[in-house]
Amino acid sequence: MSSLALKHNIARRTALLVITILFLLPVAWLISTAWKSSDDIFSIPPGLLFNPSLTQFNSVFAYFDVWSLLRSSVIISAGTVVLSLLLGIPAGYALARSTSKAAIGFAYFFLAIRMVPAVAALIPFYLMMRDLGLLGTWWSVVIINTMLNTAFVTWMMFSYFRAMPRDLEEAAMTDGCTQLGSFFKVAIPSARSGIIASVLFCVMFSWNDFLYPMFLTRLDTKPLSVALLTAYGTKDITWGTLGALAHFSTIPIVLMALFLNRYFVQGATAGVH
Repeated sequence: MSSLALKHNIARRTALLVITILFLLPVAWLISTAWKSSDDIFSIPPGLLFNPSLTQFNSVFAYFDVWSLLRSSVIISAGTVVLSLLLGIPAGYALARSTSKAAIGFAYFFLAIRMVPAVAALIPFYLMMRDLGLLGTWWSVVIINTMLNTAFVTWMMFSYFRAMPRDLEEAAMTDGCTQLGSFFKVAIPSARSGIIASVLFCVMFSWNDFLYPMFLTRLDTKPLSVALLTAYGTKDITWGTLGALAHFSTIPIVLMALFLNRYFVQGATAGVH
């Protein structure tokens, strides 16, 4: 490696390190806040060294039903993911294997649906759920998240299936397999990375969703994302409560992303050619 190339490599790595630190500083501050006592949180100047304390976590468990909040978040996310995949994967495959020139236009139409501002659909959907008697239940949030996430999954799987060669599917049909059979036995196993990436996106969208659960659920069905709002008072912000609740809100997603990172990167970039 030449001297100039080595300098460019060092400069690039240094820049990436600085950018990473800048992005992680707020996260590190929020995490450390949850382990500080109230005196340490508001100390001036802020201290880098402190004695870890469970005070904030004890307060959270005293004032919140954390397990109920987690249960609601898991149910909403899991229900959304399952329904979105059941609808989006076949739709994406059908568009990718369609010979119609309008297939690409339909695929981008589904992507456009996902870009609709959340607040634009809130009021009509609120009235619809009220009339159906689903207002205040997990189903109301699952349904609207499924509508938006299915559109995204359809577009993503369309891009993925379209980039996949048809040789294996054609070989399976030559051996007597039907189109439906080749879809389940060949296409879906080959699209594992794209499906896992879709799952991660759907989980992140639904787990972090705030607007719809805020207005469509009641006290016993509210998820963690809504509980975070209680840290904001009329006069101040309870930083310790916010930091402690943020642990429960972020750790499951971070762990999932770490374990499935390889599939996530492969699936997210497979359709880019």
